[in-house]
Amino acid sequence: MNSPSGDPGPVHLSYCTNVHPGESWTDTFLALRAHLPLVKARVAPIQPFGVGLRLSARAAEELAVPETLAAFQAFLSDHGLYVFTLNGFPYGAFHGERVKDQVYLPDWRATDRLRYSDQLADLLAALLPEDHGLGTISTVPGGYRPHLAHESDGGAHAMAANLRRHAVRLNRIAQDTGRHIVLALEPEPSCLLETSADTVRFFESHVLHPESLADMAARLGGDKRLAEQVLRTHLGVCLDACHAAVEFEDPLSCLKALEGAGIRIAKAQLSVGLQADGAGALPRRAFDELDDAVYLHQVVERLSEDGMLRRFDDLPQALAALDDGDLGMAREWRVHFHVPVWCHDLGAFTTTQPFLQALLARHRERPIAPHLEVETYTWNVLPPGWRTSPLDEAIARELNWVLDQLS
Repeated sequence: MNSPSGDPGPVHLSYCTNVHPGESWTDTFLALRAHLPLVKARVAPIQPFGVGLRLSARAAEELAVPETLAAFQAFLSDHGLYVFTLNGFPYGAFHGERVKDQVYLPDWRATDRLRYSDQLADLLAALLPEDHGLGTISTVPGGYRPHLAHESDGGAHAMAANLRRHAVRLNRIAQDTGRHIVLALEPEPSCLLETSADTVRFFESHVLHPESLADMAARLGGDKRLAEQVLRTHLGVCLDACHAAVEFEDPLSCLKALEGAGIRIAKAQLSVGLQADGAGALPRRAFDELDDAVYLHQVVERLSEDGMLRRFDDLPQALAALDDGDLGMAREWRVHFHVPVWCHDLGAFTTTQPFLQALLARHRERPIAPHLEVETYTWNVLPPGWRTSPLDEAIARELNWVLDQLS
């Protein structure tokens, strides 16, 4: 589905299917078959509807069987659907069991992450429509900082090496198929790439460092200019609005930093998190409803108006500090807990919706990314009072809210 944008090129909008449980391809496809036609009927009944497809490593391997892939392509064609972006962040299980910090493993130090991402790229090249030559794959922002504490450089050198290997694969796909695929690293709280500033530093110090360019040039026949071109073309960023807002980033400054460094914003995930003004004064039961055993919910506390921040890797740590009387009553919390994008007032909480609205306002003037994807994967762990409609209706409401913002 094309968003109503003034960009001369198409801007595609969908939702991320990681909201639907399914780790095998059979279970994934059952969910897609059940939900995608219903959402399309509510949002884009006449025009083609894009799919933001999440595939686990297991599902990707099973989908790669030629007969299975052909059957899925036929399903897409029969229902007026097309795939333009993949979520390659969670490698393994993502629903119904403890995920927490395991969602970042394997990280970009590991060959399993490289192998998985290579397979996703091959699949996306096969799934992209003939008239749509750009595909994106969002991925882990390097790795999770606590997993990297023993590494002298946070594992950045090894990660950059694997990213170069993947960029070579993406360049080969472009040459062989005409499909240009961008791997989009997704900054997230508590990760190696946490903020836009971290991302710029990583690209400048590791991805585009002279030693990195020399290695890349050797892989491409010795041309350093080509090496930089390939890296800038095929490696970029997935800007998640919830993540950046939780870090108290300013939306326009965040865009300016990435764009000013020549880092490609290939994909934007449209999401909002929770905001608690005066966290110490809120009833404890409001937080207890959020403390699920499945996902990490990082908390960033603003200590002062001059921007001093305090970070917690998960909600229980922040609540423990609250119980110890270690937090001020009037301090502001932002919580990495994705809630529907149309929500702003949730009783004890507000949301980071104003950050997303500012991004979409900028997008109306000048598109921030060619691919937009609503992501509210936490649907199944939302407090019951926040799930006021069936899932398909809720997804459609989010997409239609975005379209209204873009109109």
